[in-house]
Formats: sequence, C-alpha cells, structure tokens
Amino acid sequence: MLQISDGQKRFGHKLLFEGANWLITPDERTGLVGGNGTGKSTLLKVIAGFDSLDGGTMQRSKGLTIGYLPQDGLALSGRTVFEECLSVFHAVQSMELEMETLSTKLAELDPVSTEYAAAADRFSEVSDTLHTHDLYNLDAQVGAVLGGLGFSKEDWARRTEEFSGGWQMRIALAKLLLEKPALLLLDEPTNHLDLETRNWLEDYLRNYPRAFILISHDRYFLDVTVNKITEVWNKRLHFYTGGYEKFVKQKDERRTQLMSAYKNQKDRIEQLEAFISRFRAQATKAKQVQSRIKELEKIERIEVPEEEETIHFSFPQPPVSGRTVCEVTNLSKSYGEKQVLSNVNFTIERGDRIALVGPNGAGKSTLIRMLSLLEEPTSGTVRHGHNVQSDYFAQDQYKVLDPNAKMLDDISSSAPRVATTDLRNLLGAFLFSGDDVFKQLGVLSGGERNRYAMARMLVSPANFVLLDEPTNHLDLRAKDVLLDAIRAFTGTVLFVSHDRYFIDGLATRVFEVEHGGVQVFPGNYEDYLWRKQGGPEAIVQSLKPTPPPIVSVPTSAPAANVKRLNPIKLKQLQDRLIFTENEMPRIEEQITQHETDLSTFRSAEESQRLSNAIAELRAKHEALMHEWEEISIALEEQTV
Repeated sequence: MLQISDGQKRFGHKLLFEGANWLITPDERTGLVGGNGTGKSTLLKVIAGFDSLDGGTMQRSKGLTIGYLPQDGLALSGRTVFEECLSVFHAVQSMELEMETLSTKLAELDPVSTEYAAAADRFSEVSDTLHTHDLYNLDAQVGAVLGGLGFSKEDWARRTEEFSGGWQMRIALAKLLLEKPALLLLDEPTNHLDLETRNWLEDYLRNYPRAFILISHDRYFLDVTVNKITEVWNKRLHFYTGGYEKFVKQKDERRTQLMSAYKNQKDRIEQLEAFISRFRAQATKAKQVQSRIKELEKIERIEVPEEEETIHFSFPQPPVSGRTVCEVTNLSKSYGEKQVLSNVNFTIERGDRIALVGPNGAGKSTLIRMLSLLEEPTSGTVRHGHNVQSDYFAQDQYKVLDPNAKMLDDISSSAPRVATTDLRNLLGAFLFSGDDVFKQLGVLSGGERNRYAMARMLVSPANFVLLDEPTNHLDLRAKDVLLDAIRAFTGTVLFVSHDRYFIDGLATRVFEVEHGGVQVFPGNYEDYLWRKQGGPEAIVQSLKPTPPPIVSVPTSAPAANVKRLNPIKLKQLQDRLIFTENEMPRIEEQITQHETDLSTFRSAEESQRLSNAIAELRAKHEALMHEWEEISIALEEQTV
C-alpha cells in the first residue's frame, strides 16, 4: 500500500532518521513511538504527503486515500457541525446522481455494444462504492460518530466557529472517521478527549476496517488499539510486534543485544588498533598490518545513543493531617438557572487517592475548585479537617506564574532545601534541559508553563493535593515521574485525569460526577468499570445455568452447566475477593473509632457528623459483605 525505502530526514542540521525502510500494509495497526524530537510527527507528515524525505524514496499504491489529523492548529468555519461532517460524503452523494444517469443510459444502449459494457462496469463500480458507504444511512453514521465524540444533539446545529480549539479538533477527527480513508494517520488523537470519548475511540479503532498509524503518550490507549509498535530510536526505525507493554520488554532485550554487540565490536577494534600500532614499522608484518587496516576501515561502527537518565523524584512529605481530610454535606452548585451539582455528600479520608471521572461538562472542575475552597457552593458545606493544607493545580495553572521569573530561580525559591542538581533532574524529566532552565517563564508556551507548574508543585506539596488534568502536556517519561512521586506521597490526593494508565496506577477510589450527583466506587478505574457493568452480581447471574428441560437429570448435572470464566475474569474475581477481605476490617476499625469519639460529647454538630459517618460506613460494610458472599459462591462453583 505504501513503502518507504532507505528514507532519510533532517530538521535543519539535525539528522532525525536515516536508512528507514517501512512497508505499510492494508491491515497496518501501528503505534509510532520515540523520544521527544526524534521525528515522529515529521515522519507522519511525510507519510501524509505534507512533507518530503531528504533522501530515499516513498511509493504509494494508485488511488490510496490518506487521512491525517495533526496535534492541533485546525480551524473550521462556515457550517454547522452536522453539515461539516456530512460534507465528507459529497463525492458519494454525487455518485448517486451518476448512478441514476447510468441507469438511464443502460436502458437506452445496445447490450452488445462497447458503450454498454463500459457503462455497466462503471455502474458496478459506483454501486459498490455506494454500498460500502451505506448511502442511505449517512445521517445515522454522522450522528453516531458525533455522539461518540461527546457532541450533544444541540451541538449538531451550532456553527463550527463557536467551538474552542479542542472541540474543533474533535470535529476534524469525526470527519476523518466518517471518511474512512485507506490509511488513517492520527497524531495524539486523545489530547482533547475525556475518558468516555477515549473509550469510544478505542472501540472504534479496534473495529476500524482499514489501516491506521497513531502517535500517543497514552499507554493504555496504545495497548488496546495497536498490534505493532514502530519506534524512532538511534536515528533508525525499529519494529516490534504487540502493544506497548510488549514493546517495552522487547526493547529491553534488543538494547541488551545491542550493548553486547557494541562491546564485542569495541574489543575487536581495540585488538586491530593495538596490532597496527605495534607492527606498523616492521616490514615483515606489512601485509598483516594492511589487512587489519582494511578490516578496520570496513567495520560499520555500532552507535549506542545516550540512555535517558531515569528520574526518581519523591515528594517532600507534608505534615500529617487529621483522619478526616474533607467532608462534603448537602453540596449544591448552580450558575444562574444551570444546576451543576445537587445535594452531594461524601467524606475524604487521609491517604485517599481519588480519581474524579465523568463526561465533559458534568462538573468535575467545579467540584475540585470547591473542594480546594477557591469557589463557594450555592448551598451546603465543604469542611476541611484538622491540620489540612490544600494545594490546587488547575488546567491553566501557568496563569498564576510570574512571567518575569527565571525557571531555575523560581523553582529554587519554592524548595530552598532541595539541591540544585535534583531540581535540574526534575526539570529534565519534564522536558526542560540545558539552557531551558534559565529562560523566563513568560517566553514559554502555555503547555510548557503548565509542565513547569506541575514540576514546581512537586517540590513543595501540601497534605491535600487537588490536581485538575495534571497529565496534560506530559510525555510518557514525565507521567511516570509524576505517577511514582504521587504513589510515594503520604498525603491525600484528588485528581481529574483522562489517562487510563495513570488512573489505574494511582486511584484507590473513583468518584463519578454525573447528572448533578457524585457516586463513590472503591478501587481503581478497572474496578469502577467492572462495577458499572454489573460487578459480582452480573457475573454470578451469568454463572447460573439455564433451566434444564423437564427430563430425568442426574444429580451432578447442574455443576456441568456452570459457565466457566475466562482466566482474566477469574483473576478479577479473586482480586476483588482479596480487596473486600482487606477493606471490611478497615471499615470496622473506622466504625469503632467513630463510636469511641461519639461517646465523648463535643457539640451537637460533631455528634450528628459522627452519627452520619457511622451510618455511611455500616452501609458500605454491609454492601461489601454482600459482595464478598456472592464472589465466594461464584469462585466455589468454579472449583466444582
């Protein structure tokens, strides 16, 4: 379908890659990865035809259609959202008129004439195209894609220029998905998507009937959509089978092999150079010396790129807060007639790592601002516990930075006890290296300043950290640094993120914000999805055998009808059983502690608060006990 042979590309004087050979097939499902500045986006532009190679060749199949989505910069105007998306079918709609013309022509022509044969061939070609695009179902196709990407029906009639840059990119993505090019090229397609739309796009790409190549810094997204990884590394293209996790393992093995080959070559070169140096002046050894000089000249030197330094950074541990960090009671928030949140109640305990999830516009950012005490509720209360110090990281945190301050000076003033070397390593993990650290903050882009603001917060955190989209503008390396730092943090964290890998690696509870309420789920995002899909009740229900026909059945027959779980689902049940067994004693301890506190009267309000907390904990304990019983039964049936 498309082939690059001995491709080479430079960016100014910098060589991005050379000797690139890539055969892109009709079933290509590839993730393009590599460090920042290695040329991933440039390579995608070359394949799309928006840039050219400096050396080598690229050949395309005749009639190959390519769709390309850049990271940003697209602006649409002049039509409604629905009209803009429907415009991709203009050529198909024109074919409908051509088909009517061909039908009339076929009725008039002599069936044995060459004109008739040509018209019949074209009729068949047009008919196949219309069938492929499902001509009479175009409106439904547009509606399905727009709905999947988060556009409400009210949005369909709005003009495209009314939408922000992120939503404009969603419209552009919708057009590409509807167009279904033979080769789809997506550069960071999840940058402007929330979790729900990412999940929808994952399913869409899994079922995409044609080829696609995508760049993404979302590990989970890569793992569930691609079956091959192409890495730009050491100025070459390297190919790996499988998703991102398999790529990481295979890359470690490949680097080990490379280092072994490099060491062997280095030893051989040293041997040759030592022989030449020792016997160069001896006439009797001239032939052997010349032979070794020629061998030395023919050796193609193995280059080992500098390994990126692994950054390990730990939060300075904050002062300990009270057990209850934040208590929300009957919280409501409205803007004029628009009700965002209504009668919300929950408690955040010390050490919680809570992920806020929900569709865009559900009220996640509003809730997190109220929890940080930066915004007042319309009614109800948000009460911080004893010795709680909160710190809030906003999506546009860069706006509060001093534009005249130099980066290294600014971060050093925030953490006077942290060594300059450690600060520079941390900044390097967030893609600021060399002279970048001496730049004034005002000259950085919005994304760069947000990255810096996140690094700055890591060096002096409070004991209750609230993060709104902390992984935006971070690459895989910086995300890992942030994830490891928060895992080791002894304080309490509440965060909004659209990165599945980040949420699964961090969250101990998930708060779902939707329809004006907040629903609490224990565990990480996988646990949350599992419970949303029915949890243990759904699995136990699926294990029940269908009613047997009215015939004589042996006593052991029901066991034979038990549905066997696949290993993944079985492991989920086993893990969930362990979680419930560990969680119930913890809740029992909390109940005991609250009951002890209740025995000492402090105030009517405090007594009421403790009574409500005890009731909530007992309900949670009862639900866990019920879940534990059902899972235990389900697992016992699997052993029969």
